[in-house]
Amino acid sequence: MTTDTSKLIDGKAVAAKVLERCAAKVEKIKQATGKTPCLATVLVGDDPASETYVRMKGKRCEAVGMQSLRVEMSAETTTEQLLEKMNQLAIDAAVNGILLQHPVPSQIDERAAFEAIPVSKDVDGVTAGGLGEMWLGIERFGSCTPAGIMTLLREYNVKLEGLEACVIGRSPILGKPMAAMLCNANATVTICHSRTKDLGDVVRRADLIVAAVGRPNFVKGDWVKEGAIVIDAGYNPGNVGDVDFAAAEPRASLITPVPGGVGPMTIATLIDQTADAAAEQFGVSLD
Repeated sequence: MTTDTSKLIDGKAVAAKVLERCAAKVEKIKQATGKTPCLATVLVGDDPASETYVRMKGKRCEAVGMQSLRVEMSAETTTEQLLEKMNQLAIDAAVNGILLQHPVPSQIDERAAFEAIPVSKDVDGVTAGGLGEMWLGIERFGSCTPAGIMTLLREYNVKLEGLEACVIGRSPILGKPMAAMLCNANATVTICHSRTKDLGDVVRRADLIVAAVGRPNFVKGDWVKEGAIVIDAGYNPGNVGDVDFAAAEPRASLITPVPGGVGPMTIATLIDQTADAAAEQFGVSLD
């Protein structure tokens, strides 16, 4: 079966545009203050996937002229040790954004570590304060993957008002903030998960499907209503998403591929939000 490329949402191309705009922001901040925005990334342990993600984030920082402060801690790190480091970064005026790469080792209280990040430096959208303000519609840095998805939808001129949206997944950094952002954009949102009864029937009503459940090919092709927009936020071993792409693509009006759809937007959003945080902290207007 041949893919209809006119249906594909090109996350790489949109991410490149975001990073180009971000580079201009960084240059403006440097010109106004003589300071370079800085993202601190904290990696606990030696998980290969996490190591790859942190390295990619560092490269994107450099590409837009931003500093990247990489903090590495051993897999035996305790919650107390991690909190001490997070608190140091929180008060460091040279650090504008803080990313704690997750997941962390099991002995660490991840939520406590997230909450050590000041809302002003929460460029990954993981703190309770940041999430709460976002739910209330207050301008705040959004969780990067759902915020990136919202950028994709805007770039492809998707009119969200009045759409029936189905978010499959309820994680605090993806499913729940995704639902909030869509609701704030005046979509009618249903949050589903792996235990939702008659899940396929629920999904079939949706004009917009966001799959974020973390299971390969979980969303079946016949769950997709003709003309629906399909956003696959899953990434599983073997470059497999949460949506059965081959079966869903013929029915969708727009669909994200895996890889190359949502993934590039997550990192681009993180870098861009760090630039915004720096501008806010330095008192620089980016208008």
